[in-house]
Amino acid sequence: MTFPLTKIQEAIGREKVDGWLFYDFQGLDPIARRILGFPENVHATRRWYYFVPKSGTPRKLAHKIEPASLDHLPGDKSFYAGWRELQKELPTLLSGARRVAMNYSPSNAIPYVSRVDAGTIEQIRAAGAEVVTAADLVQQFEAVWNETQLQTHIRAAKALRTIVDETFGYVAKQISANKGLVEYDVQQFIWDRFTAYGLRSDYRPIAAVGPNAGNPHYSPEPKGSLPVRKGDFLLIDLWAKEMAEDAVFADITWTGYLGKDVPEKFESIFQIVRGGRDASLELVEDAVHSGKALRGYEVDDAARNYIASKGYGDYFIHRTGHNIGLNVHGNGANMDNFESRDERKVLPRTCFSIEPGIYLKDFGVRSEIDVYVTESEATVYGQPIQTTIVPILK
Repeated sequence: MTFPLTKIQEAIGREKVDGWLFYDFQGLDPIARRILGFPENVHATRRWYYFVPKSGTPRKLAHKIEPASLDHLPGDKSFYAGWRELQKELPTLLSGARRVAMNYSPSNAIPYVSRVDAGTIEQIRAAGAEVVTAADLVQQFEAVWNETQLQTHIRAAKALRTIVDETFGYVAKQISANKGLVEYDVQQFIWDRFTAYGLRSDYRPIAAVGPNAGNPHYSPEPKGSLPVRKGDFLLIDLWAKEMAEDAVFADITWTGYLGKDVPEKFESIFQIVRGGRDASLELVEDAVHSGKALRGYEVDDAARNYIASKGYGDYFIHRTGHNIGLNVHGNGANMDNFESRDERKVLPRTCFSIEPGIYLKDFGVRSEIDVYVTESEATVYGQPIQTTIVPILK
């Protein structure tokens, strides 16, 4: 792979910094390694530094016992051995740079990009540079999709949407036949359907009834999961991607009722959650169509303010959404003004979830869609999206 030096330097120029300093020690920063295209066979057990200035030739600083660790990258080489020599070389590495971006986040506001330890930040400041976050730089290289990746998402979203219907059909069939069914069985059915559709995932999906649906990250176990019976409220959350190395995720959540007529106590909460979801989606659509800059925290505010206006703000206990990419929780802007205040811009050709929820003692409701934005459009794949709780038993 050709190193995208020109593209990186153009991005650095837009961010109004003098350069981007990459640093790693024994794999602490996988983002740096991905962006720099580290070969798997590179032996790097000591600290290394790679400085890309906004213009001109990059500079490398590696340990003398590993002089070839950065040879796959362009730039001028320098080396160190002891800590005294390292302190001497760092100012030279950063010569002429007053404002330097690194993969860290002030106050750890964006944990996804907070990869550089505090001591290293202190070293760079002592070398004479102001350190600023590279969060917006990171998402330009970690979160923006190419056309091939978009197509993998479209296919994965379509498959997940089909699996939702198949799962509800499976549950209905098992219960109608009076066969014993627990949450773990439902989870395993979904997991097996991933394989049938050529999908893979990092964790097993969520299948939760009753009070377990009120736990946003509940995962049923082989022993001890609740039975799934008539009259139950059921939530399923499924995320997966295709097998290709550069494939990206899709991630959706649906809810159903094990009966013919959905009780008002479930449906009324669902409609509040739906209202929050749609308020966020409308904000995104309006911003994209008007060309207005949009930041992650604003999308969270839209859903959270709506749900709070209905009296359930205290029961919405997580952010509204997360970036989606090679990992289901990607390194782009999150829709968050709750767990953190994500002030990163929502970039064209990125994707994120919108998934507000209300979590009560005896049940919880979440509705999740994925939104892909371009310079002029916001699109939800995996249609149709949920507008009412599904009555699973006819």
